[in-house]
Amino acid sequence: MDRITAAQVFVAIAERGSMVAASEALDMSRAMVTRYLAEMEQWAGARLLHRTTRRLSLTDAGDATLARCRQMLEVAGAMAVTSPEGLDTPHGLLRITCSQSLAQTALAGAVTAYLRRYPRAAVDLQMENRAVNLVEQRIDLAIRITNALEPNLIARQLASCASVVCAAPSYLAAHGTPRRAEDLALHNCLTYTYFGKSLWQFTLHGEALTVPVSGRLSANESLVLLVATVAGAGIAMQPRYSAAPLIASGQLVELLPAYQPQDMGIYGVYTSRQHMSPLLRTMLDFLVEWFAGDADWLAAIAPPLPGRPVGRRRHAGRAADVL
Repeated sequence: MDRITAAQVFVAIAERGSMVAASEALDMSRAMVTRYLAEMEQWAGARLLHRTTRRLSLTDAGDATLARCRQMLEVAGAMAVTSPEGLDTPHGLLRITCSQSLAQTALAGAVTAYLRRYPRAAVDLQMENRAVNLVEQRIDLAIRITNALEPNLIARQLASCASVVCAAPSYLAAHGTPRRAEDLALHNCLTYTYFGKSLWQFTLHGEALTVPVSGRLSANESLVLLVATVAGAGIAMQPRYSAAPLIASGQLVELLPAYQPQDMGIYGVYTSRQHMSPLLRTMLDFLVEWFAGDADWLAAIAPPLPGRPVGRRRHAGRAADVL
């Protein structure tokens, strides 16, 4: 790990008296502060802090290390700030994790376009259907569809994700078509393990509505539920980007058009803004640009009405920073 950053973290902890205060001062996740402190103690070969439930205090080794860290930071601060030519050009490997459905529908194309723009960059794209520990798994960027961000991470909103309630014609022929959202309680609903497993949220004429749902099949990957829905297993709430082609082909039927399912955000989640690499910074900027302007993505999330051409609606792509 970066010893200059580790020195900054240790000095911040010592001066502010707590790891939480250091995290806030450095605009860094608490997990990263803890990791840098552990690395500093490993390098020092000694315990640097006395930890109690109320406060932190320096050990003798911590006092000596603090002095050396301040000296290191003073020397580093006096160095020239100019970088060799090309150092700020994105290069190296960026590890990204996201769900399989989003990777197949959007991220594979976005990453391909990014690598075309930045030929010295490389991406390791890992499929995960649950939130992973970014520090432990050495993940640089997680792309998550959620409205419940973790408080100890930094997040930037890349786009919005609309959902649609749908079912196969065969299921509707056998079990009937729900006319109101409340009717879903009488149907076999296919639910996602990590989101909305028992409650689906809608808006009707500006009013929020929560409907209890249940069913005989749940899964931790939305693509599995999508295949089951096409096979007639039940009613599902799917990301519109996944379901839209199947609705257009007639394999699925969109239900309850008057009810708007709750939108979720698509976020880029990472651990710290300190010393953000050109790889991470340019990838975040690129994804905001890509989600806002890619024609295939826009068609997937906002399919045109019959006879109406696809529009070029843009997402705001606003930042939503979470500490």
